[in-house]
Amino acid sequence: MSTTQERTAEQELPYDVFSRACPSRGTLEHVTGRWGALTLGALYEGSFRFNELRRRVDGVSEKMLAQTLHALERDGLVHREARPTNPPRVDYELTALGREVAGRLIALIECLEGRMDEVLASRERYDDARRPPAV
Repeated sequence: MSTTQERTAEQELPYDVFSRACPSRGTLEHVTGRWGALTLGALYEGSFRFNELRRRVDGVSEKMLAQTLHALERDGLVHREARPTNPPRVDYELTALGREVAGRLIALIECLEGRMDEVLASRERYDDARRPPAV
């Protein structure tokens, strides 16, 4: 089978993120990784310049943010606009697809933030149950 025939056969199959060869797996990784999720969540608030975004996503290094933005742009989730000003201005914003994906992430983020008291209590119970008895 030629490479073209293989690609055509692959395209006819439904995407399955649980399959090692599925291209959706890489995109899922970009979206759900720590920096990808936080970057998409921040961009859901609006357009940001690089350093503004870096300040909003507290703790991300310049290198990791650049890599994350490249991956999300390649996946069609983020649009990068470079304006020919002096100094040059680069803005990042979500595409329509990025906005849809980020909206779903925001729902998850809000759910987690709203239930953190339960999560913290569960962690404490778990840790207490596994702590060796005092001598």
